[in-house]
Amino acid sequence: QLQAFGGGLVQAGGSLRLSCATSGGTFSSYNMGWFRQASGKEREFVGGIGWIAGFTWYADSLKGRFTISRDNGKKTAYLQMNSLKPEDTAVYYCAVGRSYGTQKDSDYAYWGQGTQVTVSS
Repeated sequence: QLQAFGGGLVQAGGSLRLSCATSGGTFSSYNMGWFRQASGKEREFVGGIGWIAGFTWYADSLKGRFTISRDNGKKTAYLQMNSLKPEDTAVYYCAVGRSYGTQKDSDYAYWGQGTQVTVSS
């Protein structure tokens, strides 16, 4: 199972760190991706991290503001979001899959419940 948490209400320019905890299985060979979906919009890729080597990849539009990391011992990944903008408002999801470096949501087999992030102007 996956569980994303840490969302909330933050002012524009602020920061927030989301966590994605894994349990009930062995995810050491999986890669993790973060996605988001704003109201009325399609789900979009945010970034991903290779579970073993820790290499990361991001949506071009978010590079420099968002950073993904992981703690293998805690089986938890993190999404650090800085300089938040109102357009970052969305439900954020974490997911795991076998394909490294992919931005396609269909390549991620397991999904967690999302966590709402709201950025006020």
